[in-house]
Amino acid sequence: MPAPLDISGLIAWSRREEWRGALSELLDRHSATACAAAGIELQDIARVLGEDAGTLLWGAAFEDLLAADLPGGRNIAEDYLKRRGWKETAATRDYIAGLRRSVISLYEVSGLVPGESMLLRDLVRGGDPVRVSEKRGSQALRQWDRIATRVIPLRDHHVISGTLMTFDHEPSEALLASLRRIRSKAPRDVAIVAREFGIETDANALAGMLTPDVLLAPAGFMFTNAWLGAALEAAQGRRQPELVNSDGDPLDFTVLHFPLLPGVTAPKVRQALAAIPALRQENASFWNWLAAPGVKPQTVPRRPKGQTFITTMEDGSLVLGTVALKGRRLSLEANSPARAERGRAMLEPVLGGLVGAPLTERRDLEQLLAESRPPPKPAGLSVEQERALVHQGLDDHYRRVLDEPIPALGGKSPRAAARTPKGREKVAAWLKSLENHMAREEPGSPMGSYDIGWMWTELGVEALRH
Repeated sequence: MPAPLDISGLIAWSRREEWRGALSELLDRHSATACAAAGIELQDIARVLGEDAGTLLWGAAFEDLLAADLPGGRNIAEDYLKRRGWKETAATRDYIAGLRRSVISLYEVSGLVPGESMLLRDLVRGGDPVRVSEKRGSQALRQWDRIATRVIPLRDHHVISGTLMTFDHEPSEALLASLRRIRSKAPRDVAIVAREFGIETDANALAGMLTPDVLLAPAGFMFTNAWLGAALEAAQGRRQPELVNSDGDPLDFTVLHFPLLPGVTAPKVRQALAAIPALRQENASFWNWLAAPGVKPQTVPRRPKGQTFITTMEDGSLVLGTVALKGRRLSLEANSPARAERGRAMLEPVLGGLVGAPLTERRDLEQLLAESRPPPKPAGLSVEQERALVHQGLDDHYRRVLDEPIPALGGKSPRAAARTPKGREKVAAWLKSLENHMAREEPGSPMGSYDIGWMWTELGVEALRH
């Protein structure tokens, strides 16, 4: 993304011998951690991610150089303004001076006016959102996106720097956690070093001096490595989470097909299944297999990159599998082989003499999703009618979800989580993620036009919608 003002003269200045070494070192620092994790070299980034990624990396390191104090008190922005500033417009000089004083931070996007401006809320330093004038970025971004950039105050407005890195929620949370750890440890670590030099001080005094700006100034490389690492993980297929069920088992959808023995009728099978307390009959040929009352799903996967796949009934009961009777076959479906074996051990004692040995069928997640895709919309529906049907379905869905456990909320329902201050913050983050996903739908999509504002109101967290 190009800078909002022309700084080509300053870019050319950075190619001078006295600055090239420092810029080269910063390029290495801004990419070393991510490249090491991906097993590639700096020069491979453009090949793996494309030329735009290589340009963005260079821009992040270049802007870091503009704000850096080099040995001997040297700074490239100050040097350029002193020796060549007379060639630039007043606006460009102000912009370069603003870059010199800037620090990169992580921002949450809201209040978009496409092609004009957007509001940015600093997730590191806090404070009220700042409206920045931005044409290109405001068109490409969506509500509640997270970006790393530098906000530059000019005379009567704010702009962002030419480097803008978009973050998904998970890597942005990891980055914020790293920054919080540094801020909590920095006063103690500096106090220890100071005492080694005979300087008496204490961590409490230093905590007031080590402001977020002071700590962010040397941390630009952390933002770039976090963004680059996530991009390389995605490009190399390393970001795919391992889906696990509520027992922590990897998802591997397994179906056991029990053939009915000759002479066995459907009523006999139903009578036998009625003796199993864990089965809840939905109709004449379908049962949900439920966990014992009070059993809660495991909300923390056993594996670092695991995501828990949970299915519950409207009353919150945890669904372990399903049983279906179709023709001359009774089928037990579960989302892991281990759970299917548990189901088999539950069924066989009551089905003795009624069914034969089961045949096993495996289905992967892609097959299951393909089977569950909604059918094409009925012919003759107008766009407005289709939108109304989709919105009604989403209303019904989310009214159930408000009372169901959500992994992102620690296994609590949104309504339960919203009863505490920390829970309300998590609920707001969850609602923002929903709105962000909907904002990414194709223009005119019924999903994209759905408004979840009623959920903010019903959960009592409207004040956090900023």
